[in-house]
Amino acid sequence: MNVIVVLIVGAIVGWAASVIMRTRQGLVVDIIVGIVGALLASWLFGRETLASGSFNVAALLWSLLGAVILLAVFKLIRRG
Repeated sequence: MNVIVVLIVGAIVGWAASVIMRTRQGLVVDIIVGIVGALLASWLFGRETLASGSFNVAALLWSLLGAVILLAVFKLIRRG
């Protein structure tokens, strides 16, 4: 059951990050961006995120920040 919740919340976080960064993606990419962004934020900032199994507001915001950073890096790589 926890895996399903992580996928759903990861999709929401990935979708929100893609709206903030103005990128067009599909559902699968949004899920991947949300989960990998949460892992990135957990690694960079050492905070609880979606990837660590926390489902509170602070964890979701850190996960969103990680997803936005991930999309920003991808946009920079695409331009160059």
